[in-house]
Amino acid sequence: MTSEELLALLAAVGHAQRLRVIAELAEGRMYVSELARRLGVSRPLLYMHLERLETAGLVVGQLELSPDGKALKYYELAPFDVRLNADTILAALREDSQT
Repeated sequence: MTSEELLALLAAVGHAQRLRVIAELAEGRMYVSELARRLGVSRPLLYMHLERLETAGLVVGQLELSPDGKALKYYELAPFDVRLNADTILAALREDSQT
């Protein structure tokens, strides 16, 4: 992981609403409208948060068609294990110097 990727990850989890998104998705995969209802936020705002989480590699989105032909965007958690300590930061900086 580079320092840029580490910063994207920290920025993604550095917002209370995005932590709530992660908590909801920890229960299982969900489509955007349902997730927005559960969180009490608009879909455009939710998409902004989901984009940050997806860029950081914490969630994965997939478009599917319902039986009636309606497009539904589903999101689920990606497997992740985040540990932040001095070694994590030093490893990211070393990765930067190798690229």
